[in-house]
Amino acid sequence: MPKVLTQIAFFFFGTRRRILGSILSACIYLLIFAFYMEYRLGLEPCPMCIVQRIAIALVALVALIAMIHHRGLDWYFGAITLITLGGAASATRHLYLQSLPADQIPSCGPDLAYLIKFSYFEDALRMLFIGDGNCAEIVWSLLGISIPGWVLIACIQILVMSALALKIRT
Repeated sequence: MPKVLTQIAFFFFGTRRRILGSILSACIYLLIFAFYMEYRLGLEPCPMCIVQRIAIALVALVALIAMIHHRGLDWYFGAITLITLGGAASATRHLYLQSLPADQIPSCGPDLAYLIKFSYFEDALRMLFIGDGNCAEIVWSLLGISIPGWVLIACIQILVMSALALKIRT
């Protein structure tokens, strides 16, 4: 079975560098769309959206560095996998918060800017990784899938590409 996966990966991508290019371009498209939704549509990102955006930006940065460096690609694909797993975990938690009934949604606390301004870093970190009531609100969806759902789908695709790249040795 693994040989079939290698052949499929080689058929679609050809080389590990092309996989890195695909990952980089996917991350750039995701970030452009996130900024479009923020600045053109006026959707303010919640703390968990910010974590997911940072994860996607870090994956893009690692993919860019790997394309330029082009040595030790296994290490770079491992880093991409770890960062993407973090983004997927955040998106999964975000989807969980969105699926809660109204009476079980955590209460909304002060916003993130207030917590950072007045040095409540522990509370700010908790809000970034655990979320609050603001994260449970669904403000945009496409085909019935909310923003963190699309981020999770993208993370799964990046994980698959990264796993396939580890199988290719060209």
